[in-house]
Amino acid sequence: MANTYITKANPTGGDRTKGTISVWVKRSSLSGTQWIYNEYADGNHFSGVRFNSTNKLGVFSYDSGSAQIDINTTRVFRDTNSWYHIVVAWDTTQGTASDRVKIYINGVRETVFDGSPTYPSSSQGTYFAKGGAGYPINIGRRPSTEYFDGSMSHFHRVDGQALAQTVFGSTDSTTGEWKINTTPSITYTGSSSFNFFILKDGNSVTDQSGQSNNLTGGGGTLTKTEDNPSNVFATINPLVNKTTTGNQTYSNGNTTIDFPAGGDGYMYSTLAFSSGKFYAEFKINSFTADRSHAVVLYTDITSTGLYLSFCKTGNANLITSFGSAVQTGLASFSGGDIIGMAVDATNGTVDFTKNGSAYGSQVTGLSSNFSGKDLFFGFLGEGHPSETRVFNASANFGNGYFGTTAVSSAGTNASGNGIFEHDVPANYTALSTKGLNL
Repeated sequence: MANTYITKANPTGGDRTKGTISVWVKRSSLSGTQWIYNEYADGNHFSGVRFNSTNKLGVFSYDSGSAQIDINTTRVFRDTNSWYHIVVAWDTTQGTASDRVKIYINGVRETVFDGSPTYPSSSQGTYFAKGGAGYPINIGRRPSTEYFDGSMSHFHRVDGQALAQTVFGSTDSTTGEWKINTTPSITYTGSSSFNFFILKDGNSVTDQSGQSNNLTGGGGTLTKTEDNPSNVFATINPLVNKTTTGNQTYSNGNTTIDFPAGGDGYMYSTLAFSSGKFYAEFKINSFTADRSHAVVLYTDITSTGLYLSFCKTGNANLITSFGSAVQTGLASFSGGDIIGMAVDATNGTVDFTKNGSAYGSQVTGLSSNFSGKDLFFGFLGEGHPSETRVFNASANFGNGYFGTTAVSSAGTNASGNGIFEHDVPANYTALSTKGLNL
């Protein structure tokens, strides 16, 4: 979430000439400046790595307001579906100025930068690893603002060594993709606080490096996710928000959606499928509308295919398929109910559940509608701007959470891919990169 960070308040200083940061990040929003890492006293004395407001990556070290390092990529980072592997390695003892700070993204060194980048002078002591009570370590924000919004995994900080990107990742010989090295071989040096390895297993901030440099959660809620660099799960895509009135807001890694009063629009998942069997769950946290809201299966990004509609007034709960109601008069919904949607794209069927029990009957005969189409899970909120509509819901695409709340008792899932509240139907799986390749 965009108010969560990790910190160490009084780090023991280390080598100010050499070091490495390696982390995998998945962005949730692209708004404002977002810090991945910093050691920060004030606006004149700090070091760190951040995405700026134009979605470029910057590396900085400032002393008394004067730049020691100020390097910003020309490249922008606007993908909210994929994980980026970022490695920043610095060694001010290098003879060539441009070799004193190296930035790698997914294994490839960045060589094109905005303007005239500032590199450290020869053997300069930067504000990395300065240490002391005035220079806390912060991961996920700059005190007390500019939070990183998204997910992080496998965060390494190495003191006294400028390590190659190949220590932390490698190119897959089959796919050509850059993949994570979950157990890199690192021989740590020194006894500073700037040797640590966190976020290796879920949301743990316990140091896995063997150097006993644990960090702590400084604020917000640090939430585990099944989404990881080796298996990317669907989320709701904030870049294709189709809004007619109002402004929807996203949180919890783009798995929670909030329609404000007067809101109207629809949105859909980052991943899609055209064959196979996929399951997802949607928790309706609250809704007070006079018109319908829906959990939706889109058959492309311009039209709604099949959806479950529900509203308070009149208890008009129904299943609609391509503009026509196919099942009406269904049982009502309450805040906290969990809707399951199981889609068989190959055979053209959809099953809905409510709190683990069948809801309505199976919708069949959809093969012609699905043929040649990409199918997306999504949400819909509709009505007139004059009406009061509040709709808040969370999607579980297999992450095992609704918002920041873990499923209470995970159901069975024979595919082994994803964690859900209720039993996943036989031969169905989560919508993730692994699920798409099962």
